[in-house]
Amino acid sequence: MSGAAVVPFAIEVGDEVIDDLHHRLDATRWFEPLPGAGWNEGIDLDYLRELCRRWRHEFDWRAVEARLNRFPQYTTEIDGQNIHFVHARSRNPEAQPLVIHHGWPGSFTEFAKVIDPLRQHFHVVCPSLPGYGFSGPTSDPGWTPKRMAAAALELMSRLGYERFGAQGGDWGSTVSSQMALQAPERLVGIHLNLLIVPEPPPGAVRDLNDEERAHRVDAGARNRVERGYREQQATRPQTLSVGLNDSPAGLAAWIVEKFKAWSDIGPDGSPDECFTTEDLLTNVMVYWVTGTIASANRLYYETRTGGRGAAAPDRRVEVPTAYARFPGDGIFPARPWAEYWYNIVRWTEMPRGGHFAALDAPDLFTADVVEFFSSLR
Repeated sequence: MSGAAVVPFAIEVGDEVIDDLHHRLDATRWFEPLPGAGWNEGIDLDYLRELCRRWRHEFDWRAVEARLNRFPQYTTEIDGQNIHFVHARSRNPEAQPLVIHHGWPGSFTEFAKVIDPLRQHFHVVCPSLPGYGFSGPTSDPGWTPKRMAAAALELMSRLGYERFGAQGGDWGSTVSSQMALQAPERLVGIHLNLLIVPEPPPGAVRDLNDEERAHRVDAGARNRVERGYREQQATRPQTLSVGLNDSPAGLAAWIVEKFKAWSDIGPDGSPDECFTTEDLLTNVMVYWVTGTIASANRLYYETRTGGRGAAAPDRRVEVPTAYARFPGDGIFPARPWAEYWYNIVRWTEMPRGGHFAALDAPDLFTADVVEFFSSLR
């Protein structure tokens, strides 16, 4: 390893943090929704009340903490920022390194079900994005995906990995893409389960077919309903984050509603169809105990002010790219557009799963990642 110190890390949340959480959950000031509101106006209040009851009386953070601490974890400082990461080496010393990045409103715990299966094939590096979870709040502005990608490249160098693969969804997709743009000679390939691509210049690609145009219409309709959180976090993240950082019920509502909306669940379904209570509350707890919802939300503001290339590629990604589309995700890039911006060599239409694919379809996710990188050897 090179550079600054890499320090072993274990999750150890103080009893006073848990006691304070319980007090706040007990003191939640609920309101009564109008009859029939359900999931139409955001999170279903009956569902949220029950989730918070389980959080207060049934959820065993200490057991979760012990399970997460089975993964070898470390911290290091890069570009003035603490970076937390799992480094799960394969038993095969010749295994290919693979860095996997989460997004918002996820955390490194999204990958808890796939780290062990992946490490049979890879040396797995799983960071918490700067400003998220145990990487802690960001201490200065400017942490765009481009800067995060530079930090991830430095992390891989620090661990002794000069050539490797990258995987990501949500913001992790953007970070992986930026890594491929900044250091294409180091990336064997990138595997993405979300693609955000702008429309190419006129005449650069073929016209969209009827199915692709229909997907664009559907995506536009969905975006009009779903974009509220994004606009708030991209323009006034601090105002919103005051309440989320103060109220565990509010934090759970803001995050868990997205696990429902972006997953393979019907309009009247429950997140319990795809996720366990422990899945959901473990992720929310990472934000709560680290106090990082404000810095996580701020990434949208940083990207909005950072220019067009901060969220989508500003030039073609030439590194071999795999895209896995999980039907619950809701984002369906037009393939001609994707192929203009990326060197697409694998395109997989998954039969199930959503935005948080490693959590709700870990078998499909793992198999696709392994098959893609095996094909590049």
